[in-house]
Amino acid sequence: MNGRFLLLTRTVLVCCGLLCSQLVWAQLTSDAQKRYKAALELVRTGDYERAKSDLNVLIQQRGPLAPYAAYHYAIAAFRQRKYPQSRAMLKQLMEQYPDWQKMDDANYLFAANGMELGQYEEALTALQSITDAELRTDVTKLEQNFIPRITDLTRLKALSQSFPADRIIGLALIDLIQRTATDKDDLELSDRLTNRFGVPPVTSSQPAGTTSQGGGSRPVTPISPNGRNSRTKGYYNVAVMFPFRVDEFNSDKRLRSNQYVYDLYNGIKLAKAKLQEEGITVNLFAYDLDNDANKALELVNSPAFAQTDLIIGPLYVEPNRIALAYANQHNILLLNPIATSSELIVDQPMSFLAQPSMNQQARKVADLVRSLNTTRRAAIFFGATRKDSLLAASYQAELKRQNYQIIDFRKVSGSAQQMADAMQLSGTATATRSGNAISSQSGGSSVGHVFFSSSNEDDGVRMLDALSRRRVTVPLISTASAFDLYKVPASTFTRRELYLLYPDFIDKSREPVTAFEEEYLSKRNTIPSVYASEGYDMMLFFGRQLAKNGLQLRDRSTLISDTDDYLLSGFDYTQSNDNQIVPIVKYEDGRFVKINE
Repeated sequence: MNGRFLLLTRTVLVCCGLLCSQLVWAQLTSDAQKRYKAALELVRTGDYERAKSDLNVLIQQRGPLAPYAAYHYAIAAFRQRKYPQSRAMLKQLMEQYPDWQKMDDANYLFAANGMELGQYEEALTALQSITDAELRTDVTKLEQNFIPRITDLTRLKALSQSFPADRIIGLALIDLIQRTATDKDDLELSDRLTNRFGVPPVTSSQPAGTTSQGGGSRPVTPISPNGRNSRTKGYYNVAVMFPFRVDEFNSDKRLRSNQYVYDLYNGIKLAKAKLQEEGITVNLFAYDLDNDANKALELVNSPAFAQTDLIIGPLYVEPNRIALAYANQHNILLLNPIATSSELIVDQPMSFLAQPSMNQQARKVADLVRSLNTTRRAAIFFGATRKDSLLAASYQAELKRQNYQIIDFRKVSGSAQQMADAMQLSGTATATRSGNAISSQSGGSSVGHVFFSSSNEDDGVRMLDALSRRRVTVPLISTASAFDLYKVPASTFTRRELYLLYPDFIDKSREPVTAFEEEYLSKRNTIPSVYASEGYDMMLFFGRQLAKNGLQLRDRSTLISDTDDYLLSGFDYTQSNDNQIVPIVKYEDGRFVKINE
């Protein structure tokens, strides 16, 4: 018998007078009172057979003491490990005295017998019928002592189906699946259960012992001073904190304002399956978190969140700040999936950007420009959005750091002619080492290259036209987002020396890309967006890093993608916490080709 139950029964025996109400006690003969008290003393001292014999006399008399005698008879049999005998007496008690005032205690003892006999369904049903709030702690401890011992996966799954709201069963099933199962359906079941119940607590590999005597032994769980990072991980728990807005979700509506969130998550789930094939088990916890700081604080302080190994998101500033504070405190990696602001990673060792920051993009463009051998004079133009101006400002700062002269820096919009009119390119033309300069016929100032940042897919063609109107023939480096790459004629990209800054470039001719698109289409019945590909890549990379380096990524030299099965261009965090891989492409031989490393 387990130590926790001994503690309970000792309490019952000491307080046995409470079990018999004063009214019942007053109705008893002096002989019955003496026999009952003597029998309880025999139970207390361990003389169980004599106790049962005396108690049986009271049971047969069917007087006011009969249900109490039956209950203590069952205790004596339980202490002898005669569980069928104890169970049979309790069944008799329940049938003959269904309204007994201490039926909750009887149900608890009945459940303890059932647990010892492996009759879990019967035991759990009895526990569910207990209404006494004071017994809830003991009920929980009883389940925690027996349910995790079940090693039959089929049996435990059946229990979970019969008692779907039972958290202890759910946690035990999660743990058993993660330790023993490889079946895809079982692993998906584990995901669903972890989303509902959290993750199993860290426990000793040695099962808690039981004893038949009142020695007061208690199961002891060892405590590690830093259990999160010192234990061997057989799986990794990933919290995905996105604005899913499930209350507004409509499965029939494909075009949602937050569709990118579902695309990211669908990609993450496919990466989870890929990681499982590689022997890396990832549990996903999807948290519906919008721009709500209070909810973010509630989530990170919840017990289930304590076992998190990687956080993806949140996407809004205040929730992200709260999650990052938690990540720093607990040494957990936090991955920003779409952000490009360097401010998120400055002096934040646990914060990473899946994307290259704007500063990183600016540096890579400057690297390209140096290789073009043009004059160190540049014109920088940008579109209407804040993102456009921020990238332009980052590039301007990078060029100034490298001692370039910025001859024009301005926002341009409207038609091609309006863009051309806004440009301030005037002065005397000067030849460059590559022979590229604005035409002297324009009366404009010489410039080595033009940089254009815009998120409007119509602006790119207008910029090309505007430069032609100004007779500017130098290389143009533009953001790919300034062009509708699926509608613009191919000839557009061959008019001049044109380079596209394209962080989310995907080479559709590669086999991994083709395979991913086919799988995604078969599962989701739609073509994957770039967000789905990004979600897949980031989960695949960081899942592999967790498996390779553990929960603490100490060796920065390993934080680089070393396989070619990523859909985009891979990852490199060897120098900083933003992705240092920034694709720049050029249209060659009928397709876009990445020209930088």
